[in-house]
Amino acid sequence: MSHSSSSYAGRPDQSIRQAAPRAQSAAAVSRHLAHTSNAYTLVHGGRQVRVGPVLFWIVVGTLVIMGVWSIATGTYFAFHDDVLTRLVGRQAQMQFAYEDRIAELRAQIDRITSRQLLDQEQFEQKLKELLQRQAVLEQHSALLSNDGLITGSIRPSLKAQSEHSRPFNESLFFSTTPGHEARLEDAGLNGMLARVSSSLDKVERRQDATLAGLEQHLDGKAERARSVLDELGIHRRVTAAMGGPLVPIRPPKANASAFDHQLYRVNVARAQLAEVTQTLARVPVRKPVPGDIDMSSPFGVRLDPFLGRPAMHTGVDLRGEIGEPVRATATGKVTIAGWDGGYGNMVEIDHGNGLATRYGHLSKILVRPGQLVRIGATVGLIGSTGRSTGPHLHYETRINGEAVDPQKFLRAGKKLAGVL
Repeated sequence: MSHSSSSYAGRPDQSIRQAAPRAQSAAAVSRHLAHTSNAYTLVHGGRQVRVGPVLFWIVVGTLVIMGVWSIATGTYFAFHDDVLTRLVGRQAQMQFAYEDRIAELRAQIDRITSRQLLDQEQFEQKLKELLQRQAVLEQHSALLSNDGLITGSIRPSLKAQSEHSRPFNESLFFSTTPGHEARLEDAGLNGMLARVSSSLDKVERRQDATLAGLEQHLDGKAERARSVLDELGIHRRVTAAMGGPLVPIRPPKANASAFDHQLYRVNVARAQLAEVTQTLARVPVRKPVPGDIDMSSPFGVRLDPFLGRPAMHTGVDLRGEIGEPVRATATGKVTIAGWDGGYGNMVEIDHGNGLATRYGHLSKILVRPGQLVRIGATVGLIGSTGRSTGPHLHYETRINGEAVDPQKFLRAGKKLAGVL
C-alpha cells in the first residue's frame, strides 16, 4: 500500500504528463458533442451531408406547408364539384365568345367585300357610260367636221386618264383591311371620273353652242338674202338642180337627242341658204369692174353727150382705163357677143328668171355666144367703141327686156356683203 503511494509520490512529473493528454482528449470530445448538437447529418448512399438547423427547419416547414396545401386543395376539389363545373363553364363561355367574335369579323369582312364589289361595279358602269358618251361626242365631232360645220379636234383624253389611273386594281377593290371604304377616294378615281365628266360636259356644251350659233348665222344670212330679193322684186326660185328621185328627209324622232334635233335644224337652214345663194348667183348684184366704182353718168334722163338734148340713159357709165377687165356680175349664158350699133363691142348675158346684163363700148370681147359664164368671169376689156366720148364701161341691167337702174342691184350687193 505504501509502496504504491510512495511510488506515485516519488513520480509526480510522470503523473502530470499522463493526466494532461486525458484532459485534452476530454475537451475535444466535449467540443465535438457541442458541434454535433448544432448540425444535422443527412446520409444517402454512403454519403453524409451536414446542414444547419435553420436551413433544415426551413426545408421541413416548406414540405409541411406544401403537404397541407395539397391535402386541403384535394379535399376542396373532392368535396366541391361545382367549382370545377364553373371553371369548365367559364372556359366554354370564353370559347363561345371567341367564336362569336370571329363570326362577327367574318360578317364584317363579307360586308366590306360586298361593298367593294359594288363600288367596283359602280365605277365600271360609270366608266363605261363615260366611254360611250365620249364615243358619241367623237361621232358628233366627226360628223360636224365632215360636213364642214366645225373644224379641229374636241376629243378629251379620257382613255389616257383611265390608263394612267389604273382603276381596276384588284388589291384596291378586294382588300379586307380596315378603313378600306375611304381608299376609293384616296386613290382619286372618283375625282378622275368627275374631271372627265366635266370635260365631256364642256365638249357637249361647245358642240351645242357651235350648232346654235351656226343655225343662227345661217338663218340670218338666208333672211338677209331673201329680204334683198324681195326688194329687187325677185320671188321665183332659181336653182341649178336638174332633178332625181325624191328621197325626203324625215325629222328626228321625239326621243332623239338634242344634238340630232339641232343638227337637223342646221341642215335645213343650210339647205335654205344654199337655195337662196343659188338664186343670188344668177342675180347681178356684184360689181362689173374691180376696185371702187367711179360713175361718170347715172341711169335715167340726161343730156346726150353728142346732141346736147335730153335722152334716156339705159345704164350707168363707169370710168376706167382701156384694157381693164370687165367681169360678169352673175352666172348666166352669153346671148350677144359682138358689135351692136351705139354699144360698140357689146356682150349680153342672160341670167334666167328674166334678168339680163349688158356690157358696152368694149375694146375686146373675150366670150362667144352660147357660152356659160360664172360669177366674176372676164367677158371683155374696157374700151371706147360705138357712141363713146372716152374709155369707160356702159353697164345695163334688164328685167324681162326692160332696162332698170343697175345701182339698185349694186346697193343690194353691198347689203349682201358676207352672204355672197
